[in-house]
Amino acid sequence: MTYEPVKYVIFDMDGLLLNSEHIFRDVLRKILTRYGKSYDNEITLKTLGMVPQESYATFIKEYKLPTTLSQFFEEIRTELLPALQYAEFLPGVERLVNHLKSNNIPIAIATSSGKETYEEKIKRHTSFFDKFHHIVLGSIDPDVKKGKPAPDIFLVCASRFPGNPAPRECLVFEDAPNGVQAAVSAGMQVVMVPDSLVPLEKRKLATKVLNSLLEFKPEEFGLPKFD
Repeated sequence: MTYEPVKYVIFDMDGLLLNSEHIFRDVLRKILTRYGKSYDNEITLKTLGMVPQESYATFIKEYKLPTTLSQFFEEIRTELLPALQYAEFLPGVERLVNHLKSNNIPIAIATSSGKETYEEKIKRHTSFFDKFHHIVLGSIDPDVKKGKPAPDIFLVCASRFPGNPAPRECLVFEDAPNGVQAAVSAGMQVVMVPDSLVPLEKRKLATKVLNSLLEFKPEEFGLPKFD
């Protein structure tokens, strides 16, 4: 299969660059146990890629939790922030980002993260994240009116590259169905590295599906080959 050549690359962050999704799930399981609830993968699948406000509201509704959004936010925050500093890179991440950077391919991040959680995630990896031209935090960016699966975050992210590229010139990397939908709706090609809980039918929108970033071949999208 042939793909359209691109000149710019946009990465999601949680579950794509860092293993932070797994950290969040461990925290969620712990909190749900306090409420006498059992963790459900299907509920988590609905929320992948959403901004925190929307995902937390979904958890409260789906699990029928006797709490308010602000209270649940604080419970998650208390458990999650100390754990996020231990987020690690997923396979192939450093190799791909370093390769694109060294070949002067403009790269950026479009994540639904908030400022506080983002800062914890990158605490031990600041030099790596300095390689990106810009980072859009969808949950707090005033230009992102709607979160994923709406296309806003990717369109905003693309507009901040030098030259304001057309969507078709941008390639997105995502792990979540909501993120894939957002990229497709933005008119961009999207490589999906899905979480293991994502069923096959929710991977079909992606331009290409990989098991890890180690499988990515940049030349398929007109980008420089690995050495």
